[in-house]
Amino acid sequence: MLKAAKFTYDVVRKVAGLPLVHRAGRLFDDFIEKTRNCPEVQEKLLLEQIRRNASSQFGHDFGFDDIRSYDDYRRRMPIAQYDDFEPYIAQVREGNTGALFGENTKILMFAMTSGTTKTPKTIPVTEQSVKNYREGWMIWGIRAFTDHWDMLKWGMRPVLQMASDWCERRTQAGIPCGAITGLTAKMQSPLVRITYCLPVEAARIKSIEAKYYVALRMSAYRDLGCLIAANPSTILSIVKLGDREKETLIRDIAQGTIDPKWDIPGDILDSFRWRWRIKHKSTAKRLEKIAEATGHLMPKDYWPRLSLLANWTGGTMGSYLKSYPEFFGDVPVRDVGLIASEGRMTIPIEDGTSAGVLDIRHNVFEFVPADKIDDPMPETLLPHELKEGHDYFILLTTPGGLYRYNIHDMVRCRGFEGRAPLIEFLNKGAHFSSMTGEKLSEHQVVAAVRAAQENLGLRLTSFLMLPVWGDPPRYVLLAEQGDLPADRFAETASLLARGVDTELGKLNDEFENRIETRRLASTRVIRIPDGSWAEYKKARLNRSGGTVEQYKQPCLLPDLKAIDQFRTVDSVTAEN
Repeated sequence: MLKAAKFTYDVVRKVAGLPLVHRAGRLFDDFIEKTRNCPEVQEKLLLEQIRRNASSQFGHDFGFDDIRSYDDYRRRMPIAQYDDFEPYIAQVREGNTGALFGENTKILMFAMTSGTTKTPKTIPVTEQSVKNYREGWMIWGIRAFTDHWDMLKWGMRPVLQMASDWCERRTQAGIPCGAITGLTAKMQSPLVRITYCLPVEAARIKSIEAKYYVALRMSAYRDLGCLIAANPSTILSIVKLGDREKETLIRDIAQGTIDPKWDIPGDILDSFRWRWRIKHKSTAKRLEKIAEATGHLMPKDYWPRLSLLANWTGGTMGSYLKSYPEFFGDVPVRDVGLIASEGRMTIPIEDGTSAGVLDIRHNVFEFVPADKIDDPMPETLLPHELKEGHDYFILLTTPGGLYRYNIHDMVRCRGFEGRAPLIEFLNKGAHFSSMTGEKLSEHQVVAAVRAAQENLGLRLTSFLMLPVWGDPPRYVLLAEQGDLPADRFAETASLLARGVDTELGKLNDEFENRIETRRLASTRVIRIPDGSWAEYKKARLNRSGGTVEQYKQPCLLPDLKAIDQFRTVDSVTAEN
């Protein structure tokens, strides 16, 4: 019976990919065609959405009936924050869809994402939102997989894509709240779903380690083609768990079991029992020999033909990629695009860059020049009006009921595809710090620390730069004990501090000037106890209400009190 199931599974996997490939190919061609007519496509999309929701309370309040053009829209609708929409969204949560949407709009769920307070933001997810989300992934996928043709050569090869629970809780009206990744996984055709390693029910596993283990258990014996997780720290956590739990993993693969030590509800285990009960003795034997010979079990051992890694690579995320060769070898990396609970913003179309084509097919965009964001009423630019090399804040108008929404993402224009800009994520707007007018950005900090590390042959797993008040004030760079050599800490930390200051001076004239004029003291490197980052992550998630998958480790915070959250082991400045 199990052999028959395995045969059927392999056949279906190869056949299922064909219609998906053809449909995705048509979507990609249409997307590229639309980039040639970016202004017309965007205005048409805007007016369609305005008409669709003109009868809503929000539409009445902001005069949607009178909007006939972009200029009308800008006059009627101010740039908005989430709090501006919350009173309307609150009514939708209670079942009054008409507060924000037109007739016949169905709310499938609310996507929860961390806010500025402990209460998460709840973003309405409509049928159109889900359609857009799925099409965006299909456009991304067909380009990525055709660029790595062995993904499709003999039918769709297995994919491991992480997803979270789409129904963590419900509103008073019974509408699910959770992660849109879980909903789209659940909505997949059963024929397509079989190409994905992570069972859809596994999204409901609360224990992060247990979910990661199930992801490994259901993929380590397969000829995996692509591993997708927005956050590269998730990918590293999964494969490090595999090495740590290699004996358990190999035994489970051989015996067709899942060790009971993992915190997995019985109903979830039962839902995909038919898959994990299949024994893969030959695979287990091969992996056991590797583990015995090397003392480790790496993904390059159990996924030797892995074609592609897919995750965020921009902003602070690039620091994680330095660890990839150790685990994966030279597997190429494709950015998944600038994508959030609010909607997809970019679709990268080549490896090795975080820049992607603006997703003009599904959402409407405006841009505020970075140096104008604090103006009371800043003028905005349309996508085709951007200038290569310039930095902007991005505004979204989406089918989820958001209009001219400031998502606080700072981006850079890297060129154009047709008339649609190629956009690269730099950092969140909140991640700027300026004690003496230096206006230091997280993007600059990441680049400077990366360069300083490389010059010294260091690899910091994670780091955080914080402002500390004094006379004069200074910045401190936090790193865990295990990342800095104990026997040469003073020398290494002093060189690292000096290197960071030098690199920041190259990137930021104001910072260099403040150091030279002693309005800023030189950077201090502080060593904190191992495990501090895990504790900090847990504390931030408890405050924000976000999920582990959404968490992004900051590399710069402007909070002068943030240093109080950490215990210092020892510290060194550039002068030391």
